[in-house]
Amino acid sequence: MGLEDDLERYREVGEKRRQDLTEFIQYGDLGDSRPDEVKVPIKIVDPPEFVYDPRDIGGVGQGDGGTPDVGDPVGEPEEAAGDGDDGDDGDEPGEEGADHEYYEMDPEEFARELDEELGLDLDPKGKEVIEETEGDFTDITRSGPASTLDFERLFKEGLKRKLAMDFDEEYIKEALRVEGWGPEAVFEWARGEHIPVSRAWIDDADGSIPDGERSRWVSIEEMEANVDREATAARIRREGIEEIPFRRSDERYRYPEIVEEREKNVVVVNIRDVSGSMRESKRELVERTFTPLDWYLTGKYDNAEFVYIAHDADAWEVDRGDFFGIRSGGGTRISSAYELAAEILDEEYPWSEWNRYVFAAGDSENSSNDTEQRVIPLMEGIDANLHAYVETQPSGNAINATHAEELERHFGDDSNVAVAYVQGADDVVDAIYTVLSTEDDDT
Repeated sequence: MGLEDDLERYREVGEKRRQDLTEFIQYGDLGDSRPDEVKVPIKIVDPPEFVYDPRDIGGVGQGDGGTPDVGDPVGEPEEAAGDGDDGDDGDEPGEEGADHEYYEMDPEEFARELDEELGLDLDPKGKEVIEETEGDFTDITRSGPASTLDFERLFKEGLKRKLAMDFDEEYIKEALRVEGWGPEAVFEWARGEHIPVSRAWIDDADGSIPDGERSRWVSIEEMEANVDREATAARIRREGIEEIPFRRSDERYRYPEIVEEREKNVVVVNIRDVSGSMRESKRELVERTFTPLDWYLTGKYDNAEFVYIAHDADAWEVDRGDFFGIRSGGGTRISSAYELAAEILDEEYPWSEWNRYVFAAGDSENSSNDTEQRVIPLMEGIDANLHAYVETQPSGNAINATHAEELERHFGDDSNVAVAYVQGADDVVDAIYTVLSTEDDDT
């Protein structure tokens, strides 16, 4: 085993020691990652290496000139850094920070691992048609090019008609030999017996009966008792089929099924309260909750777009870089954010073409009656796979922090509205699970 093999083996050991995903979400440094690359710290296991003792410098070949003669004093060896008695000259045991590298995963891998750890099973549905292709020739139409005529179907339809129209000709002719019966009587009798013979055929057959045979049977009952009626299947096996009666109405033409390939696309509207009450600890909890949600949905969908809305008493759109850090000194009117979200979604992301998620976060403080009179009706009016509100209150509920409770009370067990509470980092993963496990599979 060479040195390269050793290094690879030690790196595999290090990757196995990467930070647990839920621990990373709760306490890790999310800022080192990018929207398309999640960087989870791993501890590096230092591979063994050969080093010289700094007190053992010298010997053959260790310098040209200055080598002392036998008996000359060489002085005391210098202390290595950290080896002295003075505590200021080196780190105490355990004080040195561990070296880290990163295990890099794309959002798809992040989503798979989070699914596994949290037991999620989100199955995104495609909406926007990006391509139509011709599939198998499984659909049928009444017209088309001759090359697509379904001969098998045509034959079956003709065969069914042949079997439905077939009858025992000799049996009918024996009825014409009943004394006193003519074509009219035989036709009425045949109709009663459900024999599919036409009057014209009976008239033609009557002309072929010799006069001496027209009184062979005294009655129809005598004829039926002495003549067996041959079944159609037995006669076909004996005689075969000379022709099959096809009709134009039997013709069917195959054409390919049109297969629509739909892109699994999503727009995520992230809303954050940036009013004066949203201090740094609250903002950090919003970032720690929303960032993994963004990664997860990016990994789940073919195309993910994000809209970031900040609000105090008014709302405005911001870029991602400003979303988590911005702070205002104004009051709070959460409905302003939903008004802006509805406008953006209607103009740029129609519900018929886009999956939609609307996530909002704040400390649940809102202006009087705004939740009941404005926010709830707006949420009900915005079509979305999922609405979610995440309350971030590190110190627990404040007196005026009622927004989340009002939403929970109104929507109850609604399958596309989630309400989660985060008081600290320990609650983040549970909040993420609450949000992602709420979406109705049929949405």
